[in-house]
Amino acid sequence: MIDLRSDTVTLPTPEMREVIASADVGDDVYGEDPTVNLLEEESARLLGKEAALFIPSGTMGNLAAVLTHCERGSEIILGDRSHIFLNEAGGAAALGGIQPHIIPNQGDGTLDLEDVQEAIRFDDIHHPRTRLIALENTHNVCGGVALTAEYSRSVGEIARENGLKFHLDGARIFNASAAQEIDPADLAEPFDSVMFCLSKGLGAPVGSVLCGDQEFITKARRTRKMLGGAMRQAGLIAAAGLYALQHHLPLLKEDHHRARALAQGLIDLPGISLMNPDPPTNMVYIQLGPELGVSAEDIKRKLKAKGILIGYENLKLIRLVTHLWIRDEDIPVVIQGFKESLV
Repeated sequence: MIDLRSDTVTLPTPEMREVIASADVGDDVYGEDPTVNLLEEESARLLGKEAALFIPSGTMGNLAAVLTHCERGSEIILGDRSHIFLNEAGGAAALGGIQPHIIPNQGDGTLDLEDVQEAIRFDDIHHPRTRLIALENTHNVCGGVALTAEYSRSVGEIARENGLKFHLDGARIFNASAAQEIDPADLAEPFDSVMFCLSKGLGAPVGSVLCGDQEFITKARRTRKMLGGAMRQAGLIAAAGLYALQHHLPLLKEDHHRARALAQGLIDLPGISLMNPDPPTNMVYIQLGPELGVSAEDIKRKLKAKGILIGYENLKLIRLVTHLWIRDEDIPVVIQGFKESLV
């Protein structure tokens, strides 16, 4: 199957399986797993932060950051199309008593700076206290767009001026880095905390990393324990993440190239439009026109019969994601599959 549902479907490579099998391990809760320690050190170095914490998932990483930065009854400023708001089961509210303050994401994934400033509460006993601003880079639902370091610094200045913490859901920050040919540490620099995923474009089977200063990570380690995320001989899976950071970062540009080739092959098909005809990273979003008389579910079913798996956001919006296991020769097969399925 050509699986374009998500970059989370990537399987470990044979080389990655070898390092998993031979990993040195210990008890990570005691700080004694050497492979986890190496992964955390390398992650902190790449993101330009003092320390890092290995966490089972990106959702838990974001939640651990929010719970560490905020107290119950406080408020976090989020985009209305952010992953934390849309796709993390309301964890901050359900488990932390932290209220989301939602403002509109712009088409490029940013938040309008005036909207951010106006969303910050002034001191009044009637109001929750604003404690945190969170951005997402790359921004998934806005088409995999990459936020610039300059924009993030602008929001970071607002956060600092108002005594707020600043978190990045950087699940795909290395895609943003590759797309802009910029050091990931430059993208991470304005933020007090950054989470990134190992299990998406980097191809590891599981795991994410939360980065920040030493004081934050010490507190977040306790939060991870509270959430049930502390693992024992975790070096077996940390080894895969470490291998991915050491070997798979250069491959992300190839994913982006294939996404652009896919978009160019689909752009002139009748009845569809692309969110971005020149996708900046590894996501292609396809809007189905009403004249087609078919839904995304119909297209999904037809393509599956041809050996192609796709995902969709709603009945008229399809998402295709290129990744480590998509090859150049898959792209014309997918394009032809769409040509045959749209009729």
